[in-house]
Amino acid sequence: MPVRVQTEDFDLTTEVAQLRARNPAIGAVACFVGTVRDLNDGSTIASLELEHYPGMTEKALEAIVEAAQRRWAGIEVLIVHRVGKLAPLDQIVLVATTSKHRGDAFASCEFVMDYLKTEAPFWKKEETEQGARWVDARESDNTALARWGVASGNASRESS
Repeated sequence: MPVRVQTEDFDLTTEVAQLRARNPAIGAVACFVGTVRDLNDGSTIASLELEHYPGMTEKALEAIVEAAQRRWAGIEVLIVHRVGKLAPLDQIVLVATTSKHRGDAFASCEFVMDYLKTEAPFWKKEETEQGARWVDARESDNTALARWGVASGNASRESS
């Protein structure tokens, strides 16, 4: 299954081994693991709570996988995204891609992560010294997605 949303942690080695086992023709694996930071916008973060809309979130992640596979033929993609309450240094997300060559693996992994940051329906609430606050989208995330020729909010209609 190329997309999972879960509360439990994941093991990078196990996840990559399972992804590689899908296709013996691959020659490259690229991975990104996102973790909870202990500091954001000048405030110490005690915890981060991620919420999602079950069903809708998985469909959005599947659309991201499909968009990447249209751009890079023959790649495999895995997205594991956690929800619930997490502490600093906890793993949040794993994006892993495989391809015959490293260039496509690196590019597709970065594309999936850029796409996910702007288009996946997750809501993040940080617990700080000043109290709880919702995390807003960053313009830098929209800029990262735009370099792929995709406008935020329209990514589900992206065709390439």
